[in-house]
Amino acid sequence: MITLYHCDAARSFRPLWMLEEMGLPYELKMLPFPPRVFAKEYLVLNPLGTIPFMVDGETKMTESSGICHYLGVKYGPTPLMVGPEDPAYGAFLNWMYFSDATLTFPQTLVLRYTQLEPEERRNPQVAGDYAKWFLGRLRAVEAATANAETLCAGRFTAADIVIGYALRLASNIGLAKDFGPNVAAYWARLQQRDGFKRAVAAEQKAGAEQNVAARVRA
Repeated sequence: MITLYHCDAARSFRPLWMLEEMGLPYELKMLPFPPRVFAKEYLVLNPLGTIPFMVDGETKMTESSGICHYLGVKYGPTPLMVGPEDPAYGAFLNWMYFSDATLTFPQTLVLRYTQLEPEERRNPQVAGDYAKWFLGRLRAVEAATANAETLCAGRFTAADIVIGYALRLASNIGLAKDFGPNVAAYWARLQQRDGFKRAVAAEQKAGAEQNVAARVRA
């Protein structure tokens, strides 16, 4: 069975949401955030100390968007994936890579310098600069959703999952107030999906059962 190591509201939510959308069986192991500080035994499994960490037989993966791609290909076929025969294939792959490299990276700096660092090391200028970086890059999502319900291929895909998590993180760290109208409407639609709701419920249930407190949200 697939095992996913996850922290509340962390980027490991991407593969959790993908698992729920695909209806795959899995075991969810909750860790306090950040696990490299509060669950040092986890470093034996994942020396990086990062989240997510997925184990599927002999396969071990640490990259959230890559795990979504892996699940869709290995356990498909599924409409969540876009194949090379589809004209939207390039756009799909671009969103998959854009999700972490371009969108989530600046958010991690905002999170670090507003919440995670000790009070004396917090830096409003760094946080503000990277918030502007994130919001500037979000213009691509604003444009893509101007006349479409989803990002590509005319349907909900894994691209919407991986980008949707970046919007969830933005909401959690206080950046959603600056969403453009198209992104705000798109994010509202994503939250209404049954798969999204199941993933949130699974996260909350596992956290309660495993006695791992949810993170403080902005």
